[in-house]
Amino acid sequence: MSRSSASDQPPPPLMGSSAPPAPRAAPAGSGPGSWRFHGAVLAAGTFVVGTDAFVIAGVLPGIAADLHVGLGAAGQLVTVFAIAYAVLSPLLAACTAGWSRRTVLITALAVFALGNAATALAPGYPAALAARVVAAAGAALYAPNASATAAALAGEAARGRAFALVNTGLTSALILGAPLGTAVGGAYGWRTTMWLVTVLPLLVVPLLAARLPRIRTGTPRGLRRRLAPLADRGVLYTLVVTVVVFVGIYIPFEYLSAVYGPVLGHEGSGTGAGGGGGPTAVLLLVFGVTGTAGNLVAGRLADRFGPRRVVLGAALALTVIFGLVPLSREWLPAALLAVAVSGWVSFSVTTPQQHRIAALAPQAQSVAVSLNAAAVYLAVSLAGGLGGIGLETMGAARLPWLAAAFTLAAAVLTAVHRPKGEGARTGRARADRARADRAGTA
Repeated sequence: MSRSSASDQPPPPLMGSSAPPAPRAAPAGSGPGSWRFHGAVLAAGTFVVGTDAFVIAGVLPGIAADLHVGLGAAGQLVTVFAIAYAVLSPLLAACTAGWSRRTVLITALAVFALGNAATALAPGYPAALAARVVAAAGAALYAPNASATAAALAGEAARGRAFALVNTGLTSALILGAPLGTAVGGAYGWRTTMWLVTVLPLLVVPLLAARLPRIRTGTPRGLRRRLAPLADRGVLYTLVVTVVVFVGIYIPFEYLSAVYGPVLGHEGSGTGAGGGGGPTAVLLLVFGVTGTAGNLVAGRLADRFGPRRVVLGAALALTVIFGLVPLSREWLPAALLAVAVSGWVSFSVTTPQQHRIAALAPQAQSVAVSLNAAAVYLAVSLAGGLGGIGLETMGAARLPWLAAAFTLAAAVLTAVHRPKGEGARTGRARADRARADRAGTA
């Protein structure tokens, strides 16, 4: 993936001490025992969104040639998507907070499909840029709301597992969706790939319409009150942690083929994760497979031990891993092991951070989770720029040390301060989980 293309990764509520809002008037079959089914349906949508985000990197050369622009200009389609996602995610979540979650999610996928269709039909570069903004609006409305909806259906005791299940759609897109879309683009052209990611969301819409309960969350009236998490210091502090830790995570990922240049057969000086052909694809596959497993395990750990502990442990582990990466770049088995472990631990951060931010704003969960998603996209953009500077000044071999500095800073920030009320909410969730476990074994 080129440096510019990595900004479309992804691929996870304050005010007062009230518990997260329970689904209101949910139909039969939407109780605790069935949240996994609904989460799987929601994950199908995040798979579609993730496929679109990841696959653009693989078809950039075809886009550049067809639209008669340079590869760098074509990469700006990714940048525009990322910026639009980050800006629109919390705004759209706030504007639609009073809607039924099913209506929001169906509308989001419809807008997403419209943006992809417009991209496929774009007669020129400006039209393609505008179409990517529309697609980003749909993605920004869908992904955070899917996570918040799954968490509401699962309840506080299973919130981490619900987030993890929905996030599995993104990691699966990295493993399956992106390679499939890239292969289709190579065989039939990039516009065919865009038609593919136009059709996929339309296949998910009937599932949402038929099976997802029509739930509403207890949402404050008025846009200003819905955006209240922005004024909460605990939420802002947690968002800072999100930015810092994901800058560290994405620096070595965005410059994967440079960091592991020796085992990939080249000493890349500026190539990102997409360079290097087959060997790089193998590293990305390993990263995605272990990341999927790490994400699922992290959801369970967050429910059992609390998300703050999981984030702290993952940040410290990443610091050690990135510190040792320079020792693994000369030997392929060592490189595979380093990528596998870093993939597992990197995706162990996404779900717990979503868990933390949602717990800090129980009356505006969709907005809070959207803010977290925007923070991740901001981190990805910063990682591209800071990684490029680090590559020029430190060299590819030492670039992971820059990443380690950010993950260590995130660990310190997590350790020295706990936002007000987070400990009490974590304790209640663990107590609920214990009661549920006892009931299940009774």
